[in-house]
Amino acid sequence: MEGWDPSTKSTLTRIPLLTTKAGPRDGDAWKQRLKEEYKSLIAYTQMNKSNDNDWFRISASNPEGTRWTGKCWYVHNLLKYEFDLQFDIPITYPATAPELELPEIDGKTQKMYRGGKICLTVHFKPLWAKNCPRFGIAHALCLGLAPWLAAEIPILVDSGMIKHKDDAASSAES
Repeated sequence: MEGWDPSTKSTLTRIPLLTTKAGPRDGDAWKQRLKEEYKSLIAYTQMNKSNDNDWFRISASNPEGTRWTGKCWYVHNLLKYEFDLQFDIPITYPATAPELELPEIDGKTQKMYRGGKICLTVHFKPLWAKNCPRFGIAHALCLGLAPWLAAEIPILVDSGMIKHKDDAASSAES
């Protein structure tokens, strides 16, 4: 964690680590892992809310806990930009990190793969591999999606690739 800013370090140390090394094919062990995932996500969400830094909503969209959907948002120039968020838990999870997808902005930045999957290979994937199985979904959001949004959304807005919903609505009415 050397080289990280104090805020990131503080946040990361307060997200509970996971202990169960299990993926979707591991039966009861996967159910235990899902319980740990939820505890970690709840703790991270509560921490964000208490710091007035609420920026996502997410939940499993199937009973097996292998498909997740929700919303994430980023505030730039006092305007809130909201995006659909989705991902599947890989069969090889937790050895393989989930590929986080923002389908609405697919193709609008070079730091994204087909289907709206954000690029996490250079910075995040080695960190995930080093911390497997202790990292989970909350860690992927904190160390993967949050910095990606902070780096990419301002550039996309300033270049006109993304319009605020109010701007889009007013230009549609004209």
